[in-house]
Amino acid sequence: MGLKIKITIENQNLLAELNDSVTARKIAEFLPSEFEMSRWGDEYYGSCGVQAGLEHDARTLMQVGEIAYWPPASELCIFFGPTPASSGSQPEAASEVNPVGKITYDCSVLKTLASSVKVKIYGL
Repeated sequence: MGLKIKITIENQNLLAELNDSVTARKIAEFLPSEFEMSRWGDEYYGSCGVQAGLEHDARTLMQVGEIAYWPPASELCIFFGPTPASSGSQPEAASEVNPVGKITYDCSVLKTLASSVKVKIYGL
């Protein structure tokens, strides 16, 4: 893994690490960053200001706690459970996303938050 980050969502702090992908490095260049995220099932997504294309390891099936980037809308995604696209309990993106990192501790607190949230992301 690469850069350690802190994600603050509605007074909840989550520690995470970005991987060493091209997209993750672009995201790191934009830190600190603050933007709005909306909820889609157990996923938060929001425009983060980064422009990147689809990478070779892009996929739709994700793991709980994974952070990804969705190129069609330049959005950062945080997966913490099944989404409307999921056929089971595993998170699934609407279409292929670039995995860029992972929350390093329990992210179940996200299930208790609103449908629209303010997010701050800092490098540590």
